[in-house]
Amino acid sequence: MHPGSMGAAVGAQLRSRGIDVLWCPEGRSATSRRRADEAGLEGVPLDEAVGRADVVLSLCAPVGAEDVARRVAAVGLGEGTLFVEANAISPARAVSIAGFLPPGRVVDGAVVGSPPVDGKSPLLYLSGPEEAAERVAALFAGTSVDARVIGQDTGQASALKLIYSSYQKTSRVLAALAHGAADAHGVSGELLEIAGRRSSSHLVEPDYIPKTVARAWRWAPELADAAELLDAAGLPAGTIRAAADTLEHWASERDSALDVTEALRVLRVTGR
Repeated sequence: MHPGSMGAAVGAQLRSRGIDVLWCPEGRSATSRRRADEAGLEGVPLDEAVGRADVVLSLCAPVGAEDVARRVAAVGLGEGTLFVEANAISPARAVSIAGFLPPGRVVDGAVVGSPPVDGKSPLLYLSGPEEAAERVAALFAGTSVDARVIGQDTGQASALKLIYSSYQKTSRVLAALAHGAADAHGVSGELLEIAGRRSSSHLVEPDYIPKTVARAWRWAPELADAAELLDAAGLPAGTIRAAADTLEHWASERDSALDVTEALRVLRVTGR
């Protein structure tokens, strides 16, 4: 629907298979038009695009997801045409958008990774009606887009995207805060040295969660002090305060030998 850096690159991958890819130039910038031309996309009015398409792929800023779906719904999907909601939205929004369109025709999608250029190969996770999801995945066979069907429930793909991206994006915010505070105190080089000693991610180490629980009683006040440090450096401290608050939910479990499942259960119950 909108060839941004991701949409144009995904469209170019489909073109590499000889698939016709349409886009809607109305109201789009010169930059969008250039990207579409370079990707080999054909610009046509929205009603023509929806009428001709076997698959409508919505890849846009999350804020515009409902608007795109409503515009497509107003035109009306052709017989058998699928709508792929591939934006970074919540499962609830994905379900709501599916309600705008004919039953069984909406595939929930989520792109994880960079645009498929220069050897990069993003993952396209798909969920929803099995036959429809498999049909969309088949479009990308042999391309640099690794399409995978992960379930039959609308919202599963969207949930996976937000779960992963919330960690990845928040970790980048935390890194920025850490470097800002280190710069304010003249310890930037030492921070890089410490960080360089670790190469893996806690996201692939769920067994570490019970260890975090056991330390929560002392980590929470430590992070509260870290928030004050950020305040003093003129940096936003809300993220760190939220982390301290999360740890407080585990503080009473310091002497408990919880496994991962139990630790997460405590967090869910006390977090309500």
